[in-house]
Formats: sequence, structure tokens, C-alpha cells
Amino acid sequence: MPLTVEASSLSLNDVHRFLKLNKLSNGSFTDFLNLEPLTEFEQQDLLRIRSDFERYLNLGKISEGLVKFLTIAPLMRLAGFYDVPIRLTMEDSIAIAVEDEDRRITGRMDILAINSFQSNIAPPFWVVVIETKNSAIEVGEGLPQLLTYTFKSLEQQPSIWGLVTNGLRYQFVHLRHDEQ
Repeated sequence: MPLTVEASSLSLNDVHRFLKLNKLSNGSFTDFLNLEPLTEFEQQDLLRIRSDFERYLNLGKISEGLVKFLTIAPLMRLAGFYDVPIRLTMEDSIAIAVEDEDRRITGRMDILAINSFQSNIAPPFWVVVIETKNSAIEVGEGLPQLLTYTFKSLEQQPSIWGLVTNGLRYQFVHLRHDEQ
């Protein structure tokens, strides 16, 4: 019977070793995405999101749930993640398990965006996996969990985007089958 480990207890080195991931940091967003310039409305909305977050941060540490509510939810709305065919799923309904030779890694993704416009034959296309932390935790602390969750999705598709944030900093990852 394999040893069960929570993804939140793993170090970045553990994740790289257990899942045999290789870090490639020579890319930029423009290598993967065609991004349009922000409109004036979008810039104003981003300023409002930042202002709201800073107001709460000035009062003290911001919980993980409030980071999601103040930053991730409005950013996802602004980016079109509430529109069809994208469907969002929250932590309470997503349990994952990654198994290697002698270890089973379990955990729960905070937010998963799924392209729900699929045939009944094809598996769902996972658009992005998001892991949030409270504002007092360094973003890098969430990378092991995020990498574990995004790695799991490579069973169903060739690549996946992930985001880990504490509301102050945002770390994006892009995992691919060919160059994990």
C-alpha cells in the first residue's frame, strides 16, 4: 500500500523528484499567448481590484478565502472566465490523487476553470488551476501544491496553466507533456 502524502506538505524539491518535473524558465507569456492591450475600462477595473485589496491589507493579514474573493474572483470575471463555455469549480468538489511507485499525493485544488464545451467522448479541457494562499505566506509556498495539481491534469491534455497567488504576488506556471 503506497504512503499517502498531502500535497500541501511537500517541498518544491519533493514535487520535482516525485513527479519527475523539469523546470524551464526561458519563456514568457508572449511565447504562449496573444494578449491584446487592456482597454481603459479594464485598467480602471484593475486599479479598483488593487485598491480594494490594499485597503484590506492595511488592516492586517488577508485570509486565503478573502484573497480569492478580493482578487481572483474579480480578475477571473474581467478575463472572461465566467463566460460560456468556461465553468468554474471550487475546492470543496475537487479531490485529486497523484500516484508514483510508492507514494500517493492527495489534495484539493482551490479553483479549477474547465472548458465545458466538449463532446461527450472527449475528457474536459482544464483551462487553469489556481492555488491561493493568505497574504502572509510567500507565493513559492504554494508552488508544490500547484505543480502537483497541474501535473495531474496532464493525464487528460497536453498542457495546463496554473496560478498561485497570495494577492500580493502572482506566479504563473505552464506544464507541458513534452517538457515537464
